[in-house]
Amino acid sequence: MKKNYLYNLSLSLANILFPILSFPYASRILEPEGIGKVQVVSSFAQYFALIAALGIPVYGIQEIAKYRHNKKELSAVFSELIIIYFITSVLISFVYLAVIYSFPFFRPNLQLYLYAVCIILLGFSSIDWLYAGLEAFRIISIRSVIIKALALVLLYVFVKEKADYEKYLLILIFSILGNNIINLFMIRNRCSLVFKNLAFKQHFRPMFFIFGTTIASSIYTYLDSVLLGMLANEHAVGFYTAAIKLAKIAIPIIISIGAVLVPRLAKNFSTSNFTEIQQLLNKSFQFISFSAIPITFGLALLAPEFILIFSGSKFLPAVPCMQILSVLPLIISLGYFFAFQILIPAGKSREVFVAAVTGVVTGLLLNFIFIPFYGENGAAVANISCEVLVLLVYIYYARKYFKLQYHWHLFYRSTVSALLFIPVIWFIRQVHFPVLWTLLLCIAVCGILYSLVQFYLFKNQFIAGIRNTISQKLQTFKH
Repeated sequence: MKKNYLYNLSLSLANILFPILSFPYASRILEPEGIGKVQVVSSFAQYFALIAALGIPVYGIQEIAKYRHNKKELSAVFSELIIIYFITSVLISFVYLAVIYSFPFFRPNLQLYLYAVCIILLGFSSIDWLYAGLEAFRIISIRSVIIKALALVLLYVFVKEKADYEKYLLILIFSILGNNIINLFMIRNRCSLVFKNLAFKQHFRPMFFIFGTTIASSIYTYLDSVLLGMLANEHAVGFYTAAIKLAKIAIPIIISIGAVLVPRLAKNFSTSNFTEIQQLLNKSFQFISFSAIPITFGLALLAPEFILIFSGSKFLPAVPCMQILSVLPLIISLGYFFAFQILIPAGKSREVFVAAVTGVVTGLLLNFIFIPFYGENGAAVANISCEVLVLLVYIYYARKYFKLQYHWHLFYRSTVSALLFIPVIWFIRQVHFPVLWTLLLCIAVCGILYSLVQFYLFKNQFIAGIRNTISQKLQTFKH
């Protein structure tokens, strides 16, 4: 499991480094209008791609995990799911084309929307669910790093002026689909594509609730940018994009350990091995409590520095939006914990669907109320409100069905430790270093101080475990 976690962590780091290295460059070249234009198009296409997926990226992991040691059954399940995925990708692509040709809103940027149809049409090639179910995180990590590096080179080479937003969109599409195409050529040694004796019907009922959940939750994750573009303007979308990219940038790291545990949790829930389930969940919960709180504080307190460095001075109006969204790492990581590590592996997809629908209704209502008056800040408030409400429903169902322990006191300890960031950041700002040095110094000092308080005052087991591992490695090296 440690190797899988390290591979998944490296993938998470790649997912963080790519926007860190790409977005500051792209935002300065394309400015808020160009960034907003591309974001509206890509978000709209990805929403249709989610519909075409039918929940397979989530459902597929637990199904593949069940049959990972039986190649015949594995090949049958994989074939059934990818054939369904292929058919829906083609059908939804036609629906997408009909929509963009039917409504005047899409005509000014029709060419961009036509490029984006590739995201939907080739969406079936995304088979990370197969590798995740097989716990083959090494493959996912390596090819993802390679594709992201290529996309970064293409960005620096071809995006040179404000009018290059089309090229930026094409590079973004490549970064999404490049991973998928490589995956398809690497499955031969793991399973086969078969066309005989397939049973498609067995998947539809369990997939329905996961599909409904995915679509519902995407309304307040992808559709917020689309609604912002329709109800406000592309500048507002640009500011919102800058803010939410930074707010979400660390989430892959926070949930990285949880993603590795999902196949094992699904297996243990199927055998009702709650002792093992509790042990696995404790590791994930401990990591979330340790990492999410300081990241939330850091994003909120250092929002001006983050925006200036990663997006430029033209994006400074996005600072309040980013401060509102800074709580997302905490809320989303907890939501992932209760939904994807407890409820879905336990077969409670219906309950997750109910939570997501609750969020949808709230999200649409709040977006239509707040965006016309408050623009990107209104969209941020609506986003946070939905995520909090959905999280509360997840917690309700998890506590209703399972007698599991959650060490909430760890969050209180992390909050006390992170409160020390406030005087530290205030003092460093008074020295008036250059913005980059201010940001780096604040992160370094706050990180060290937080770790010391967690280890010496609260005896944090996560820090102690890292310290012991490093000590053992050093001892081994000396001998």
